[in-house]
Amino acid sequence: MEPFLLLLVLHWRKVLLVLSIVLVFGRAHDAFAEPIVGRASVVDGDTIEIHGQRIRLNGIDAPESNQLCLDAKGKKYRCGQKASLALADFVDARPMTCIEVDRDRYKRIVAVCTSGKIDIAEWMVRNGHALDWPRYSNGAYNFEQEAARTAKRGMWSGSFARPWEWRSQRDAAPIISADGGS
Repeated sequence: MEPFLLLLVLHWRKVLLVLSIVLVFGRAHDAFAEPIVGRASVVDGDTIEIHGQRIRLNGIDAPESNQLCLDAKGKKYRCGQKASLALADFVDARPMTCIEVDRDRYKRIVAVCTSGKIDIAEWMVRNGHALDWPRYSNGAYNFEQEAARTAKRGMWSGSFARPWEWRSQRDAAPIISADGGS
């Protein structure tokens, strides 16, 4: 191999090694990112904002703001708006601590957020204002969801479309009743 090509190959190996090290240490730094602490404002039923940073609650999905559900009497109501208001009532004036676990496709922080010892996502699911989202939670909130369903709390008092299905299908999304059936 010619000396020039050999030097070029060695140079690029060093560049790749440095880039690899930067990526590894960059990821390690992310894993130990400082918690986000402060008072939250509510964006929607599964998103809050602290110090200008939007934070998606990990592992749950709440109805969209304009999503309609049916109450126990079959009357339509804005369950997404109700979820947002419930979250706002819960976080009102409470200090929050959020630990980042990921970033979503919109580059929002995805985090586990607590107030004291209360997991906010767990509270939303337990009270029937959001659903366990197994795609992201691995069923972490399934117990709370079953408790809400059994007690007919929140959305479980009537019928609704799962938020992820509603977003993809809008009016054609299957409706879930309190007994868990379509």
